[in-house]
Amino acid sequence: MEAKPTERIRVVCEYPNVFPDELPVSKGGIMVDPSKVSSVMDWKVPEVVKEVRGFLGLAGYYRRFIESFSKIPKPMTSLLEKGVPFIRTKERQATFDELKKRLTTAPVLTLPDLTKSCTVYCDASKKDVDSIRKLILSEAHDTAYSIHPSSTKVYHDLKERFWWYGMKRAVAEYVAVCDTCQRVKAEYQRPAGLLQPLKIPEWKWEEISMDFIVGLPRTQKGYNSIWVVVDRLTKVAHFIPVNTTYSGASYQASLKKSPVEALYGRRCRTSLFWNQTGEKQVFGPDLIKDTEEQINMVHENLRVAQSRQKSYVDVRCRDLTFKVDDFVYLKVSSMRGIQRFNMKGKLAPRYIGPFRIVERKGEVAYKLELPSNLSGIHDVFHVSQLKKCLRVLEEQVQLEGLVVQEDLTYRTPSEDS
Repeated sequence: MEAKPTERIRVVCEYPNVFPDELPVSKGGIMVDPSKVSSVMDWKVPEVVKEVRGFLGLAGYYRRFIESFSKIPKPMTSLLEKGVPFIRTKERQATFDELKKRLTTAPVLTLPDLTKSCTVYCDASKKDVDSIRKLILSEAHDTAYSIHPSSTKVYHDLKERFWWYGMKRAVAEYVAVCDTCQRVKAEYQRPAGLLQPLKIPEWKWEEISMDFIVGLPRTQKGYNSIWVVVDRLTKVAHFIPVNTTYSGASYQASLKKSPVEALYGRRCRTSLFWNQTGEKQVFGPDLIKDTEEQINMVHENLRVAQSRQKSYVDVRCRDLTFKVDDFVYLKVSSMRGIQRFNMKGKLAPRYIGPFRIVERKGEVAYKLELPSNLSGIHDVFHVSQLKKCLRVLEEQVQLEGLVVQEDLTYRTPSEDS
């Protein structure tokens, strides 16, 4: 069969070249403008800064066709800086020739093969990328629809839509320094502060401890409380001013004996111990020897009791220390039936602050710099009442709607009225 001449084929429609954004597109793909390529080939070596700026402007027009364009013209762009002498060097000449070569060589753009691994390069600003990440984290954690979830929940919500290197760590750090979470959320950790036993006295009635028993029914003499005075060594107690059923002859586990026996060196003369006590007189060196033996025994028993109590407490507590000038939150508690900061339930703040640590008092207490509206509160607190502030804000939490009592409970003015 004889082939049909091509000139006899009727042309139904002819598609001319299309130029979107002045970039030629044809059936061969995207290509550079031939009219401008000829101008580049005839471009002379720049002699002044103005010519350098013009050449780089033309080259920048085609930067989308040139791989690593931001790195190639660096030796020439340095000539545009103020105070840099215009000196032609081999490096700058090589840069000029390389740009001309890249501009006059038509690249071929193809679709990527998704079955193969590839590396994506971008020159986005690190500062801008960090800002975008903070906006994403804020949207996922701080908004009214997010209600400040934990770092694990935030990460699982975001990983379905976003990913970046170190994303899980960034989420954990963002949630950890959230001021609202630090003040409102409860701590699920062991109480802070290890037990600090008092020094054992050397002699009876050398050191005493006092306490008050209150809230008792009023007696005929008008008393409704008891003042208790206890010797720290022998545990002998005085109750003032009312009679009590407390007996000095009762057994004390820490002493391994009764307080009366520890104080006087013999058992109390009661009907229960009369036969064991009898009548015995001790004078001179024997009395001193017996007294010293009793004191040494009491010391040893108290040391054993202190060590046992400390081991019981420390296993349930954790050691926590702060430094001077650190900022911490102060734990507060609301009185029953009173709203906390006009809020109810777990959303109400459990901490106020942050406050700066001024001085360390002993092993487990710190002095804080409190504002003037909290001047009526003692400024030294146990470490268990403090929580470290991971991010110090420029302004402290406003306390205008809060009336803090001296026992660190508070009422809102609306409830007092």
